[in-house]
Amino acid sequence: MSKFIQALLVGIFFTFILDFFIFLGIKENYIDFYEIDLYYNILFADNQNIYIFFTLSIILGLIITYANKIISLIIVILLFVLSLLTLSQDIGYKLGESMLMSKKITLKNNRHTFYGDVYYSGRKNIIFYDYELKKIILITKKELIR
Repeated sequence: MSKFIQALLVGIFFTFILDFFIFLGIKENYIDFYEIDLYYNILFADNQNIYIFFTLSIILGLIITYANKIISLIIVILLFVLSLLTLSQDIGYKLGESMLMSKKITLKNNRHTFYGDVYYSGRKNIIFYDYELKKIILITKKELIR
């Protein structure tokens, strides 16, 4: 049992490091590209898929702890290289776009109907590119009509 707990903790540790670089690439190449005022920790916490994180943690921990050392080393190096690829501008932007952007969305509040792209949907606000205004606007989620 203690070896399984060790595998789980090792998996969580390595998955956390991989996630750090993935979200750093998204922050550097997507969030900063659109000049969205967003703190890194909020991006990391709000967009973390807990099911994928723990599933990958368990699998990675079991591989590192129980598999052949050469195989586990190759897998860990491959995963680190893949996570570091998000630091390149094209890959980081495309991953951020696929995770955070919603295209051709209609939002309504009491006074106006907005049509455009959601660049980022945060806890309280939505960063929105309005096709009619042709600029990025900040919409408060409380004002929206569902």
